[in-house]
Amino acid sequence: MSWTVGLFALLTGLIAGGVFAFVGVPIPAPPELPGVLGIVGIFLGYQLVEYVDIGVDLLELLGI
Repeated sequence: MSWTVGLFALLTGLIAGGVFAFVGVPIPAPPELPGVLGIVGIFLGYQLVEYVDIGVDLLELLGI
């Protein structure tokens, strides 16, 4: 991922959050820091498992 894509994603998120607040509707994300940190933890856990290249093919395990 390039920094440009990350910055555009952040900018898009800021604009979308501002629009949600302006219109007065709740954001489609956890509204408090612990919820956001939980999402960051999910992302980091996924990246860690991908990095160490471990895992199981769940569909193959289920025979699908």
